[in-house]
Amino acid sequence: MTLHLQRNQTPEKANLPKSWIRQRKRDYYYRKAKEEKFRSRAAYKLLQTVEKYKFIKSGDIVVDLGAAPGGWIQAARKVVGEKGFVLGVDIKPIEPFEEENILTIIADITDPKTPENIRNLLPRPADVVISDVSPKISGIWEVDHARQIDLAINSMKLACKVLKPKGNFFVKVFEGDLLKDFVDKLKENFSAVKLVKPKASRARSSEMYILALGLKKQATNSKAKLRTNNLM
Repeated sequence: MTLHLQRNQTPEKANLPKSWIRQRKRDYYYRKAKEEKFRSRAAYKLLQTVEKYKFIKSGDIVVDLGAAPGGWIQAARKVVGEKGFVLGVDIKPIEPFEEENILTIIADITDPKTPENIRNLLPRPADVVISDVSPKISGIWEVDHARQIDLAINSMKLACKVLKPKGNFFVKVFEGDLLKDFVDKLKENFSAVKLVKPKASRARSSEMYILALGLKKQATNSKAKLRTNNLM
């Protein structure tokens, strides 16, 4: 796998429908993000959950999966402060940040080499892994749900390899038939699991998040049995 450290790369802008752009501009959190210089409205989903559950703290090491365009990186950096560290991971380039304790890399979370590459870039094992990874939406619900759960599974596997014991994991999912089995698998590897719907999430969206607290010691072992084949 080719690992790119990002410093001066700028992502290409997506071609988005004009109706979607107009609707987004009317959105409260979109406007708020623009005013407060966050790169995406998703920053408030993370900040609201952190405010309620305190799972990221000042000085923490945070790994952000699916980090482009960088809204969660900014939110995490706001919480961890100057003494913390945030590593953003995405298959797309992320526009660089001025803060010295933010690093972004281009990497695929499904690549078996990615966990080791991440560990080599961290000052110490991560306190928290957050994942806002999403599939390309097909419009076919069963397909999109299955793809999202598959990405969540891969995020969990990676998290178990880079987190410290008792570390925390926050991941996006879509509601559907496969969700319960995924939650059960998280419960095998973490001490507490909560379903979360941040206020900033659109009410009509099937998107929700899972907060898994306290990685169990055995799950941090590289030989831990993360039996996930039965989920798909």
